[in-house]
Amino acid sequence: MSKVKELVDYKGNKKKIACLSCAFGKGEVDLGCIVETKYFNAHQDYEVPIPGFIMISSRRHFQSIDEFTRDEQGDFIKILCDMRLAMRKALNIKVVYLFQAEDTLHHFHIWIIPRYGWMEKKFGKKIESVRPIIKYSKEKLKTKSNLKKVDEAIRKIKDFF
Repeated sequence: MSKVKELVDYKGNKKKIACLSCAFGKGEVDLGCIVETKYFNAHQDYEVPIPGFIMISSRRHFQSIDEFTRDEQGDFIKILCDMRLAMRKALNIKVVYLFQAEDTLHHFHIWIIPRYGWMEKKFGKKIESVRPIIKYSKEKLKTKSNLKKVDEAIRKIKDFF
């Protein structure tokens, strides 16, 4: 059984949950879902208010890419490629970082982190810049105008699909 912890979504709402993906599947949290497939869903990152910061999460509870079934493998590469194309076409995001960690308490998920100019100027260009960007975003980007940009990015990507 997973340990219950309190998460704060990108709009500042607090929720106690054991597994974010399970809570989403039960309709207990809104992740800004963009597209769903048989095995995965793509949504705005729950905690980080960066427009176009997308997570692709498995519906089934597992943590490592080597646990994919053959059907999940095909479904995953399709949703990943489709989402990246949507980010490029709908949001004009030229560069992303893909990041996946197996030590999560949640279902398998991969982050698609857009790289905006302000990120490089403020934090640099390498992978080690990701943690400070996320921390900064959680602390400084929960503004009304930025949250509007997040919601607009969700809408634009949905419209692309």
